Amino acid sequence: MSGFEQFEYVFLGGGKGGKTLAMELAHAGKRVAVVERGMIGGSCINVACIPSKVLIQNARVAHIRRSAGDVEAVDMRNVARNVRSVVNGMVDVNLKAFQGSGLKLILGTGRFVGPRQIEVRTNEGSIRRIEGANAFINTGTVAGIPNVPGLREARPMTHVAALSAESLPERLIVIGGGYIGLEMAQAFRRLGSAVTIIQDALRVAIREDEDVTEAIESALAEEGIDIRTGVKPTNVEGTSGDAVRINLDNGATITGTHILVAAGRVPVTQGLGLDVAGVELDSRGFVKTDERLATTAPNTWAIGEVAGTPMFTHASFDDYRVLKSQLNGGGLTTKSRIIPSAMFIEPELGRIGLNESDAKSRGIEVRVAKLPMAAVPRARTNGATKGFMKILVDAHSDEILGFTMLGANAGDVVTAVQMAMLGKLPYTAVRDAIIAHPLISEGLNILLAKVPERSASR
Repeated sequence: MSGFEQFEYVFLGGGKGGKTLAMELAHAGKRVAVVERGMIGGSCINVACIPSKVLIQNARVAHIRRSAGDVEAVDMRNVARNVRSVVNGMVDVNLKAFQGSGLKLILGTGRFVGPRQIEVRTNEGSIRRIEGANAFINTGTVAGIPNVPGLREARPMTHVAALSAESLPERLIVIGGGYIGLEMAQAFRRLGSAVTIIQDALRVAIREDEDVTEAIESALAEEGIDIRTGVKPTNVEGTSGDAVRINLDNGATITGTHILVAAGRVPVTQGLGLDVAGVELDSRGFVKTDERLATTAPNTWAIGEVAGTPMFTHASFDDYRVLKSQLNGGGLTTKSRIIPSAMFIEPELGRIGLNESDAKSRGIEVRVAKLPMAAVPRARTNGATKGFMKILVDAHSDEILGFTMLGANAGDVVTAVQMAMLGKLPYTAVRDAIIAHPLISEGLNILLAKVPERSASR
């Protein structure tokens, strides 16, 4: 169409899955354009995974120093500088990778004005119009603000502002007890804030088994975090950063200086012109896709969280693999994939596959073995004996169906179990493997020796 720059592939958004596919296509000599508002490398690098882990590491160091008797207050300006330094370094790496791939990076705000046609208001104020034979929606999600009277007016922080804070909240109220809420709550507590968590569900980390969440709550409470579960805010008074008051539906009141909202995320789909592109949304506002990540519009795809993909960077990266396969005529889809997770609190949480709650809800018979971290020699040497390992094995075969660990290096140990699951190894192969002593992963030998005998075949 006249007036549109022509490309073979156009991407709206530059998150993990999209940027990886875009650069690979560009390296292959294809004409590729990526429209990005300004977060070079995506939200993971700029405002999520990477800066949060830097903050958490700073908090961990502060916690160790305090435990050793160091009472010096943390200088949040130094913490913020450390966060910015790591982020800036990774942004620079990504920018050079973009430039080296040969793709056309357009910095600005884009919206569809027709099927596979995007109009961009650049950050310099000009208008550019691009059209692709294939279009990819990769706009991600943002933190949602619950519809509580006075909350939005209180101007609460989300993780974005919290990760760049140069002063320490004196009394922080965290609304939400999921991954982000728990990680930020523990980090700020260790940095020196008084912290209260408000969770509307009866437990934090509600998708995990009860024994897992009970152990998490106990560990956080030991560090002085006040956890309120099964309650909802009814209204908020004041301004975050100064003084706030949150009234709860059980009649209690919580006061603080700052509010951090971590109560779920919403897709970035409004104002993108998806209707004129022929792209339909589901009831929650996410882009409708099939197992190939194809949308309702021809030659138009969605990638990552905006497509309803689990909210992990590694899941978005697997979307890249699916789309690469689809573009090359392959058969890889999102169906039946197993995506691991990790929560970077201490003790660390990792999981792959089913937990007991999942198995029960699906009517799957399992054998369960559980091992306290205190039984793992390396955990004892490190003084990190909180938590446990738990494995689910099929009741009628030796197939590993799921593994949960709350303890030091949980995410790394989960990866070892994931490899066994991908290789379809029976649990006995891991049980009898020679694992170096004393590693945390050696606990798998001990754990799997506790798996009950197989029940009679059906």
